[in-house]
Amino acid sequence: MAAMNRGEQLRARLLGFRPSDVLWGWLGPLLFAAIGGVLRFWSLGRPHQLVFDETYYVKQGVSMLEYGVEMRWKGEGEKVDPLFTAGNLDVFKTTEGDMVVHPPVGKWIIAFGEWVFGSTSSFGWRFSVALLGTISILMVGRIARRLFGSSWLGTIAAFLMAFEGHHFVHSRTGLLDLILMFFALAAFGALLVDRDWSRARLADRVAALPSTSFGTGPMLWWRPWRLVAALSLGLACGTKWSGLYFFAAFGLMTVFWDMGARRAAGARHWAVAGIGKDGVWAGISMTVVVLATYLASWTGWFVTKTGYNRTWAADHPGEGVQWLPPALRSLWQYHVQVLDFHDHLTSPHTYMSNPWSWMIQSRPTSFFYETKSAGMTGCEVDKCSKAITSLGSVSIWWLATAALFFLLWHWAFRRDWRAGAILAGFVGGWLPWFFLQHRTIFTFYTIAFEPWVILAVVFMLGLALGPPGASARRRRIGHLVVGAYLLLVLANFAFFWPIWTAQVIPYDHWRWRMWFPSWV
Repeated sequence: MAAMNRGEQLRARLLGFRPSDVLWGWLGPLLFAAIGGVLRFWSLGRPHQLVFDETYYVKQGVSMLEYGVEMRWKGEGEKVDPLFTAGNLDVFKTTEGDMVVHPPVGKWIIAFGEWVFGSTSSFGWRFSVALLGTISILMVGRIARRLFGSSWLGTIAAFLMAFEGHHFVHSRTGLLDLILMFFALAAFGALLVDRDWSRARLADRVAALPSTSFGTGPMLWWRPWRLVAALSLGLACGTKWSGLYFFAAFGLMTVFWDMGARRAAGARHWAVAGIGKDGVWAGISMTVVVLATYLASWTGWFVTKTGYNRTWAADHPGEGVQWLPPALRSLWQYHVQVLDFHDHLTSPHTYMSNPWSWMIQSRPTSFFYETKSAGMTGCEVDKCSKAITSLGSVSIWWLATAALFFLLWHWAFRRDWRAGAILAGFVGGWLPWFFLQHRTIFTFYTIAFEPWVILAVVFMLGLALGPPGASARRRRIGHLVVGAYLLLVLANFAFFWPIWTAQVIPYDHWRWRMWFPSWV
């Protein structure tokens, strides 16, 4: 075999092993995305009523189709919701915009399904979220393949996502949080592609240098996949402000990656180069794209006069941020009010929870619950339950909780960049809530970092399979352990299926699934 030239050596050092089984790399994730999609779209319109916070986002989606912005309702939700689900769209005030606390992107996405299937179609108002949930199964499988360099582990990741209860429930509900997760995941995947793309070009550029000894290395101006990530993060922020945390976490992650790339390429001043040449430019270029995307998401508000606070600047001359144009000054004031709302959201709620308990799913959120008596639809015993509970698959979440310690160990002491990448997802989606414990917050927020829960479990399963050079016996045991675990996940999914899909079941059967008093 011919010796590798300098460019090939650099590519091997910077990129490492890359799987070459293209067909299998796609087939496994596509298969489980298809299965997961069938499960998510099956009877999607059931129940035909607004579930949990659908009361806000579903109606706001219809309002945006009709008026371009969110309009106030004609009365409280308890009065309006039955009219809306019965097909009456005359539930909005036509001249008074509503003060909403989340940006428009997620509601526009929900509105797309309403536009296609009808504004009062329960299938329609859940369609877009179910579609993104299905696509995210494929995405997490492909991301895992790239992250771990294994088509087998990529397929396992897609399997786990397809049969994870928390993701399943959110994929069948017209809420914003899975949309946020989708765009954060897309950004993460784009940055993984950028990591390989930029390292390949760094290797080629360094190989062309006249000397193997250099200080910082060449500047890489054009990073298209980083801009794709910024676009996705802008859409995440345009769905919920918590997308900003992912922006910060992933931004730091890419800086560490760039420093590592320049060090591996042989740069003497790799830290300075990673921060000065890569980090600064990344911060500027990505921030511009994120901000532009976020502002563009408010187009409906800009082009109307009925949006909440739209004419605030004209009505309050001399107030606010004077150097901004009137429209942006009004939007700024709107954001000040929203920030104040979020900071003072402290009203007690039955299902509020503490972020310390989120990984073990100690207080799942009940999205929907009805009691039925004998003779009512589907109830053949004295008392029945019909519920939708946003409970994560404990077979996955509990293992992921243990996996966090392994990830920290491998990142800190073995310098495993993959462990650090997974932890970045937890930092962006989970860590910030520890500083917001004075607020009313819920376990269902965990859907935002669900993909990294899956990747944490896959990391553990990869360790269980054993290293490539392990003995046949060790590999066989590893495959048996992983296979048994996947069967456990499948059994877990089947057992909790009734309380994820609003099946009418005997009350005793519902109680069997409430393992802990805090689940009730």
